[in-house]
Amino acid sequence: MPVPPPDPSAPLVIRRAREDELAVVGDLTVDAYVGAGVIPSDAAYLEFLRDAAHRHREAEVWVALDGDRVIGTVTYVEPGSALVEVSREGEAEMRSLAVDPSAAGRGVGVALARHVIERARERGFDAVVLCSSTTMHVAHRLYERLGFTRIPERDWQPVPEVHLLAYTLPLHD
Repeated sequence: MPVPPPDPSAPLVIRRAREDELAVVGDLTVDAYVGAGVIPSDAAYLEFLRDAAHRHREAEVWVALDGDRVIGTVTYVEPGSALVEVSREGEAEMRSLAVDPSAAGRGVGVALARHVIERARERGFDAVVLCSSTTMHVAHRLYERLGFTRIPERDWQPVPEVHLLAYTLPLHD
C-alpha cells in the first residue's frame, strides 16, 4: 500500500529519534541523498548514511514528523564525538540533513537546520559548522539563506573523488 503524502497543514514536530525509528531514518537519509542525485547509488558513504544507529550512539539524531511518520532527519554533533569532521573548539556540527522527497517544499530542511542552530546556541557554542558535497546545490542555497558562509580553508576530501565544502554560522554578534 502506498504511503500517503504528508499533510502540508499539519504542524511539524521535531524531536530526538527513538531507537525503533533508526532503520527508517537510515533508509530515508540514503533515499534522499541518492534520489536527489547528490551521491551515487554505489558510494561507500551510503553505509555511514544508512547507519543511523551509529550516529545515534555518537551524537544526537533528530527527526521531523508528519503525524507519526518520519519525513526528515539531521544529526547534531558536539566536540569529542567520533562524528566530528570540521568543527573546532567551541563549535557544534550539523551532519546528515535529509528530507523525504514527498515533503519537499514544506520547510522541513530549514526547520531541522534551525533546530540544530538553536540547540548549539542553548548549549553555549560559538558557531555551527558543516561540510557539504560540491554536488549538493539545493543544500548550499538553504545554508546560505540561513546565514552560513563558506570557510574554504576547511574544505577537504575524504576520498579523492569527493570534495566537501565547509560552512560556518557564528552564533554571537
